[in-house]
Amino acid sequence: MSDIESVLVALRRVIRATDLHSKHLAKTTGLTAPQILLLQTVRDKGQVTIGELAAEMSLSQATVTTILDRLEKRGLVFRERSTEDKRKVHAFLTSEGQSVLVKAPIPLQDHFARQFANLQDWEKTMIISSLQRVAHMMDAQHIDAAPMLDVGVLDRHGSEPVQGEAYLNDGNH
Repeated sequence: MSDIESVLVALRRVIRATDLHSKHLAKTTGLTAPQILLLQTVRDKGQVTIGELAAEMSLSQATVTTILDRLEKRGLVFRERSTEDKRKVHAFLTSEGQSVLVKAPIPLQDHFARQFANLQDWEKTMIISSLQRVAHMMDAQHIDAAPMLDVGVLDRHGSEPVQGEAYLNDGNH
């Protein structure tokens, strides 16, 4: 196998692993990886505003609001206007949302993050540099991307099929 074939196979494996994990999440929970991550962030932060969620997840407030709308319709979160500042709205988990998180598989990026954390600093730097170079070579350096592994649109419905080619989520498709 040539060097270029080895690179393309490795990239395809990353894309397929992401796709398969996304499908597993949808099948077991009916939720997408971004929805689960948003639930986890609400749980971990406690009383949190939409702006704080957006900043924490590296997403736009509009995307977070859309995801929250879908989670709220399913009874997994609720929103409440702040008593101290009426301009602020806080998101909270419902007991159903907490239950879903207990049963949910671990998101793919959590598996990756654990293993990445165990690498030597030089290995981390090499991986970051190499992936940034690959993104540039694929003319993807300009794409706005959230730090999560998922395929499809960030604010899609939970079990909605992904149309077209699988790709690492860039928040724009």
